[in-house]
Amino acid sequence: MPKMKSHRGARKRFKATASGKVKRERMNGSHNLEHKNRKRTRRLHQSTMVDSTRENQIKRMILA
Repeated sequence: MPKMKSHRGARKRFKATASGKVKRERMNGSHNLEHKNRKRTRRLHQSTMVDSTRENQIKRMILA
């Protein structure tokens, strides 16, 4: 049986932390920033954790 390959698109978007959680970037923070207020753009550039309902699915994709 061949090796399981990781999902390369997911590998670029998500990162596993040392504690086992999955980190992601927020959407809508890369363009059209002149229409968004300063507080919103600062928040969009902070990373956050993946929701617990999707965490196992993402881990299977990036750690295969």
